Amino acid sequence: MITSTRRVSPDKSEVRIAFSLQQDSDVLESTPSFPDLEQRLQPVSPCSSLRESVQLYRDHCRMAKEFHQVKQQISLLQDHKRKLLAELVEEECVAKEMSCREEEFRVLSEENAALLNVHTERALQLETLSSTNEINPSSSAS
Repeated sequence: MITSTRRVSPDKSEVRIAFSLQQDSDVLESTPSFPDLEQRLQPVSPCSSLRESVQLYRDHCRMAKEFHQVKQQISLLQDHKRKLLAELVEEECVAKEMSCREEEFRVLSEENAALLNVHTERALQLETLSSTNEINPSSSAS
């Protein structure tokens, strides 16, 4: 802090002027850090004697904090989006597998039905042949 005392004129009282090259503690308790911002966009310390400068600095810091929060939200949403896309891909693979299994089941069911028909036909043929052989035992012996 630099202090100077001056008497402007002999008939006036002394005027004391004090100023500091450091920021006032009421303006900034601690210098905020905004690593997300480019260097050229970082808030610049205000001129503490100008109310507009201090207000502008506070607004700038507030906007920088909001920017940081928005950037974090974007990051979280992007992570969530990646998880959802991974789930979607997995569900598509499961759906494709289910479709293949359903098709395989359909083909095997048709094959089973055909085999059951052949089995039934052959059983009838065997029964017919057996009953024919019982009627004509001599023809089966030859």
